[in-house]
Amino acid sequence: MADEELEALRQQRMAELQAKHGDPSGDSSQQEAKQREAEIRNTILAQVLDQAARARLSNLALVKPDKAKAVENYLIQMARFGQLPGKVSEQGLIEILEKVSQQTEKKTTVKFNRRKVLDSDEEDDY
Repeated sequence: MADEELEALRQQRMAELQAKHGDPSGDSSQQEAKQREAEIRNTILAQVLDQAARARLSNLALVKPDKAKAVENYLIQMARFGQLPGKVSEQGLIEILEKVSQQTEKKTTVKFNRRKVLDSDEEDDY
């Protein structure tokens, strides 16, 4: 399993390098490289995640593709460095999602600027 994973990572890295440096063979090779990269990502995620976790991640990808991509990258990186002891369950994926949400959380603040309007009738009321 580790050899297959290593080979998949090598192919992914090779596709990234070819895409970065511009392959002279044209548009079709770029599409093929993107397709290979997507296949490699899917095989790695299939090895890392159980069925329920993959379903949750695909649902997340429909709603928030950027967050799903960040979680996928995080999982692939953890798999590369051997930090995952086994398949990640749905509960483990939820914990990872919470970590990623905390890191990418946008803090919004609302500040009210109340204008003080001079009311000339204040003195006349007494």
